[in-house]
Amino acid sequence: MKTVNSQQSARPASQSEAGAVSSQKKKHRTQTPDHRLPTIDFRLYLITDRKLLTAHWSLVTVIEDALKGGLKALQLREKDLGTRDLLELAYRMRDLTKAYSARLFINDRVDIALAVKADGVHLGQSSMPVHAVRKVAGDKLMIGVSTHSIDEAIEAEKGGATFITLGPIYSTPSKLKYGEPIGVNTLKKVKSMVSIPIFAIGGIKADRVREVMQSGVDGVALISAILSAEDIKERTEEFLNFLEFNKFKES
Repeated sequence: MKTVNSQQSARPASQSEAGAVSSQKKKHRTQTPDHRLPTIDFRLYLITDRKLLTAHWSLVTVIEDALKGGLKALQLREKDLGTRDLLELAYRMRDLTKAYSARLFINDRVDIALAVKADGVHLGQSSMPVHAVRKVAGDKLMIGVSTHSIDEAIEAEKGGATFITLGPIYSTPSKLKYGEPIGVNTLKKVKSMVSIPIFAIGGIKADRVREVMQSGVDGVALISAILSAEDIKERTEEFLNFLEFNKFKES
């Protein structure tokens, strides 16, 4: 009977065999689709709050002025509106943002985001989890998540968020319920720990843009800094110029 040499049985795999194994491993690693691929092509993320506007301004007029100033990403966040009123406003915002080639995100309401064909939805810590939104929306929506700590930022990335907002960085009335400001140092730490884009939020004025952007974040999310301005278009242009001039450059 012919015996098999043990050295022969332990021969190295051929190139074709090795390639097949490598392909199998690669296939296994990519079985879970990566939903974080859409490009974040904006640095300024404006969040609406019509309660900040004076009586002679409408939200639609103000947002169009911001879009004329170069705004490329808007989050519609009017939580006190009923479903039909919010849907009507969302349709108007979709028309506006499309006209100016800007992205539209709807706060919390996945159903409305899908109905108006928004670019994405923005979730809070008490909203549907990201993985549940993915089951409903698939790849139709980009997903932003509001975070207020290192742990929340890491969890959002693990869940499949497209990007996060992180703050409050500085003290601001609109973010008091989230506790003390986390500061720029926390921005730096989170940036070193997650790979998805980060937008700093909370108390960011024009004179703080440089400090914030030098932390390495991808942009800023603003509410009152723009919506409370006398000239919305001019203020939007001002922030966009500051963001471009002070964007982070790795040494």
